[in-house]
Amino acid sequence: MATEPGSAPTGQRSVLVLNSGSSSLKYQLVDVDSEQVLARGSVERIGESGSSASHTAGERTTRSDDRVSSHGDALAIVMDAFDRQGPDLDEAGLVAIGHRVVHGGGHSEPQVVTEDVLEEIEALQVLAPLHNRAAAMGIRAAQAIRPDVPHVAVFDTAFFAGLPAEAATYALDREVAARHRLRRYGFHGTSHAWVSRQAAELVERPYEQLKQVVLHLGNGASASAVDGGRPVDTSMGLTPLEGLVMGTRSGDVDPAVVLTLARAGAGPDEIDALLNQRSGLLGLSGVNDFRELQQRVDAGDADARLALDVYVHRLVKYVGAYHALLGGTDVLVFTAGVGENNPALRSAVAERLRPLGFVLDESANTAGRAVGGRVVSTPDSPVTIAVVPTNEELAIARQAVDLVG
Repeated sequence: MATEPGSAPTGQRSVLVLNSGSSSLKYQLVDVDSEQVLARGSVERIGESGSSASHTAGERTTRSDDRVSSHGDALAIVMDAFDRQGPDLDEAGLVAIGHRVVHGGGHSEPQVVTEDVLEEIEALQVLAPLHNRAAAMGIRAAQAIRPDVPHVAVFDTAFFAGLPAEAATYALDREVAARHRLRRYGFHGTSHAWVSRQAAELVERPYEQLKQVVLHLGNGASASAVDGGRPVDTSMGLTPLEGLVMGTRSGDVDPAVVLTLARAGAGPDEIDALLNQRSGLLGLSGVNDFRELQQRVDAGDADARLALDVYVHRLVKYVGAYHALLGGTDVLVFTAGVGENNPALRSAVAERLRPLGFVLDESANTAGRAVGGRVVSTPDSPVTIAVVPTNEELAIARQAVDLVG
């Protein structure tokens, strides 16, 4: 797996991976052959007061708090950090710039960014207004600064582009659905693809023969059912709002909730903000950081206890459904910040699933992190339970190099 940032050795192929958010820009320079992170950093609060930037290479981290007005300004700050602190991008063997794009519509593969591809990304803003608009701005800014290298868009939806029709189709009027492209797209696909393949290597079984349920649990959270390397269902849908309880997103709710709020006078933007920014763990307990939530649970906070119970209930519900859908599960995988770092949550989920053959080894579950992941179920557990770190940046970098050659 990738190491901490370091100086650039000679002869490598590197990819600068950019993740442009609505008010942030995060990046890593990744050597795809050694899997070493040569540098990483972020620019936060773009277009807002209190902007900040940080750049880490080797043992040194630099920070600044100058106002950043646009994604173009943010990219200029990033490039200046590479010029001042290194590593030099050309000496590091920069072969491509990889862009994480949340919504790719029907694209099932990464795309070299042309004007047509970029216009399509912008057109998909109607389905992912915050994410795709920011990605497009980041791509245009990066192309202006480094037009000499290919830019590659890697889509969060790509892994799920081939979902079976019965999983992708909403039971809506078919003409309305077709006109507005209303279907299940799924998200976090780069992570689900990476983690499911790494899990197969961890348990030393052929990827093409495994039935897996993958739980990507961070501030955003999603589940997938992967059968022989092919996703057959996933919890996120038309947008990243559907599915599991998340840090600030509601996940599944009755659609009539939206109608009820609208009839009470709430507008679309107000409802959108409620469901995406003021719901989930935050709405239930007042906090969306899982560590703080756990502290409040341990202190006897009733709201925090309910929030955790709702969160676990939804997880168990999805894992059980996917277990049935797959006709049995070989491996249950936990990944991302919460999934990788919260043994109490893994224990709570596994205990509820124990009648289905998910048997946790508590000593393995509470042991320290292991490079490449670790198995946390008992040797005789019918279902293997694993913790596998995700590495979306390395996955994006590899896909970019594979595409540009």
